[in-house]
Amino acid sequence: MPSYDFDLFTIGAGSGGVAASRRAASYGARVGICEDSRVGGTCVIRGCIPKKLLVYGAQFADAFEDAAAYGWSVVPPRFDWPTLIANKNKEINRLEGIYHKLLKDSGCALFEARGRLIDPHTIEVGGKRVTAANIIVATGSHPVMPQIPGIEHVISSNEALDLPALPRHIIIVGGGYIALEFANIFSGFKAEVTLIVRGEEVLNGFDDDVRAAIAQEMRQRGVVIRLRTELERIEKSPIEGCTVRTKAGEEISADLVMYATGRKPNIKGIGLEEAGIKLHKDGRVIVDEWSKTTVPHIYAIGDVTDRLNLTPVAIAEGRAIAETLFNNNPMAISHENVATAVFSQPPVATVGLSERRAREKGYTLDIYRTRFRALKHTLSGREERTLMKLVVDRATDRVLGCHMVGADAPEIIQSLAVAITCGATKRQFDRTMAMHPTAAEEFVTLRDKVPDPKAEAAE
Repeated sequence: MPSYDFDLFTIGAGSGGVAASRRAASYGARVGICEDSRVGGTCVIRGCIPKKLLVYGAQFADAFEDAAAYGWSVVPPRFDWPTLIANKNKEINRLEGIYHKLLKDSGCALFEARGRLIDPHTIEVGGKRVTAANIIVATGSHPVMPQIPGIEHVISSNEALDLPALPRHIIIVGGGYIALEFANIFSGFKAEVTLIVRGEEVLNGFDDDVRAAIAQEMRQRGVVIRLRTELERIEKSPIEGCTVRTKAGEEISADLVMYATGRKPNIKGIGLEEAGIKLHKDGRVIVDEWSKTTVPHIYAIGDVTDRLNLTPVAIAEGRAIAETLFNNNPMAISHENVATAVFSQPPVATVGLSERRAREKGYTLDIYRTRFRALKHTLSGREERTLMKLVVDRATDRVLGCHMVGADAPEIIQSLAVAITCGATKRQFDRTMAMHPTAAEEFVTLRDKVPDPKAEAAE
């Protein structure tokens, strides 16, 4: 039987790679892991965590504005962007240190260098070659830019987290969750924001009512959303930072242009094809339900597989591999009914099927929907409205999807995700006693069905 340096070697020390490595080491496996950037990966260093800290910062603007109606005399607030960025960086450094400690304490050997597969069992890392019985590829993804004239003048979400100064006017290109989150961040800090979206509406793939509701709320907050718009070129402007020209011939100028139009797997130069691993034509690594690549002892998790690019999913995928290989506990991860959130203002959260997707799957549906003004805003005067929606299978009464736009939506939907995973029915929602006064109680007090679109069309 061949002898290897490691039982498991992980290429990439993001959330998924670290989780897999630590879990494997806890079962006695000899584990090596490498990272050529900062330990913690996209989520900790340049994604979820720093972005959420900026979201928190932007939310204080609403709090200051609303306080007066509740009897507070607030001195006109002053915001300092460099202070926020410095404090954010301090926290990210702290978290990176924790990740280093976690790996060390678990007994994993960390190589702070780029890893490259030489053959199916050999990795070159930092000028040294090591061998492993099993390998996990957890290299994540990176922002991609279209090849149009002047694209070198724009920034991505990576740079947006570390700007030296807050722009007065920023153009953000894209209609996905990253674009919306940064549009709301900068708008919250009172920058002028123009969101340029190629499609018919923001948040493609989300429930249609959710898409319309968040777009309405963003416009109400002053974000200019230009739908069905594509850019032809970007030029540096002597007066303002950049001028963009649309394919319709319009010109818009701003201090800064940010692209958030997608991400692609980090596969360049890591030897996947040399090791015999097959890729999709779009670059993602082909895996089965066990996260195995086309080379049985080499696995891939997280964004590099482009299945469901969420940190908890990558962590679960990695831990499942460790359980399967080193704890005699074969485990495959389901990618259905995974809750997700958009940390916009107000936030969006969803779990399960959208109405459109459920109909495409052949379900006959009962739809329950409400829009209301939250109690908090009855004194503040804020016009923000909350949307809640349940998608129910008429045949079985099972709740197929829960969707929300409004304050605390991610916290509320996270709890409802348990119910959806357990196959809860609308009757069980109805039998649940409401907690009053809360926004969440609306999910268990919805009684009136939305008129069936087919019935309405027949009238």
